[in-house]
Amino acid sequence: MAHYINNAVLLLLASSLVLCFSPATAASVLYPQFYDFSCPQANDIVKSVVSKAVAREPRMAASLLRLHFHDCFVKGCDGSILLDGSGTITSEKRSVPNRDSARGFEVIDEIKSAIEKACPQTVSCADILALAARDSTVLTGGPSWDVPLGRRDSLGASLSGSNQNIPAPNNTFQTILTKFKLKGLDIVDFVALSGSHTIGNARCTSFRQRLYNNTGNGQPDFKLEQSYAARLRVNCPRTGGDQNLFPMDPGSPTKFDNGYYKNLMALRGLLSSDEILYTQNQETYDLVKHYAENQDDFFKQFAKSMIKMGNITPLTGNHGEIRKICRRINN
Repeated sequence: MAHYINNAVLLLLASSLVLCFSPATAASVLYPQFYDFSCPQANDIVKSVVSKAVAREPRMAASLLRLHFHDCFVKGCDGSILLDGSGTITSEKRSVPNRDSARGFEVIDEIKSAIEKACPQTVSCADILALAARDSTVLTGGPSWDVPLGRRDSLGASLSGSNQNIPAPNNTFQTILTKFKLKGLDIVDFVALSGSHTIGNARCTSFRQRLYNNTGNGQPDFKLEQSYAARLRVNCPRTGGDQNLFPMDPGSPTKFDNGYYKNLMALRGLLSSDEILYTQNQETYDLVKHYAENQDDFFKQFAKSMIKMGNITPLTGNHGEIRKICRRINN
């Protein structure tokens, strides 16, 4: 009798292990201590390199945070955004959301090189992106969180996915919300993650239509405070100046705070995708108002939403690889 009970227990344990490590539950195998034994220096190396990069150029914090976001919305958080084009790979760097704006690749290269010297072929580029995003947030005054780790790197990229899945500045409210929901993120995540626009810049080409012809009669967007719009028009003309940069939070462009939400309430949200949170939906309006009044609650939700985003269909186990160089797959 004991023999049969033991066999039954073993079968139950085996089936539980299969379930735990199946692709459907792959996110559950990510955990903050993943490299504690295989590469205990990983966290410190990432933080050191990011700290130096942000000290050299404060704008870099927003760029690194954006890389993680743009990576996760295409094929999941798998480092695919880092791949250069090759004979078999069409790089996501060529997509509309990334072309002329995605940056920070050299910082990721520097981190990877340092980690490879300390722990060869152990830490994935996808995990480096997740850690760099957290450190960038903290370095600019934002919240911290324990980053779940254990992602592996993709063997390919998706230019079409990058063009189709990443929310665009001029997408409608419903289009952006749908893109979030398709990745398992909800309307609260939508509002909280948009708060990352409290740091960084946007190009003139991303919001020009709001300054000149959103109403169809050549007048500026009535949902944009007019004195603010007038200041923007100085360096964002009707034609030309596409790459001119403008802070998304003029009051504190390099400080991670809740100024973004205060700007929305004052009709000074730079991008259309920002403004719609305050003007087109009651639930997002209420969240914007709450985060503008309570920075602590924004910080707590931002950390939760970043962890949730970082769990979008990661490669784990034997899937993918650990790249030696983030820009190309291993030979």
